[in-house]
Amino acid sequence: MNPQSQVDNHKHTTDATSAPWKNDGVRVVPGNQLDGNVPSTPGMDRKAAINFARVGAEKLWAGTVTIHANAKTGAHHHGPLESVIYVIKGKARMRWGDKLEFTAEAGPGDFIYVPPFVPHQEINASPTEVLECVLCRSDGQAVSINLDIEPVEKPEQVLWIDPTHPQGAV
Repeated sequence: MNPQSQVDNHKHTTDATSAPWKNDGVRVVPGNQLDGNVPSTPGMDRKAAINFARVGAEKLWAGTVTIHANAKTGAHHHGPLESVIYVIKGKARMRWGDKLEFTAEAGPGDFIYVPPFVPHQEINASPTEVLECVLCRSDGQAVSINLDIEPVEKPEQVLWIDPTHPQGAV
């Protein structure tokens, strides 16, 4: 199939056969209409953009989180859920491991992936600036299991390693 044929197969129409998609298709949630009525942590303001209640999403949750200067969560994990955090502004510090013994930092434009069941702690690394992020989870459920972990005093730093930074980057 040539590329033009592929484009032709994906053209959108407004005839009667496409009518169900009018109200059950793509949804746009304006940034100034996010739902702040979601569980939050002291020092963190979460707002839902995409969830079941707002758009009918059954397999993911997406929203924003603003973390006040010097704020941090307690140790926790999100059960079987995967999480992705995209840093918009500020500097995020993540600690993870059985004793939160590992750490890495991320800045604007960076993505953070948190696998299922990984004990972790989210920290605003700045004593003066807010940290603004977009957060996505692989289910619409608000799963957060708090853990009673005594973190080590000096966590081990783990460098981000990817094809662009094969030697690791801070």
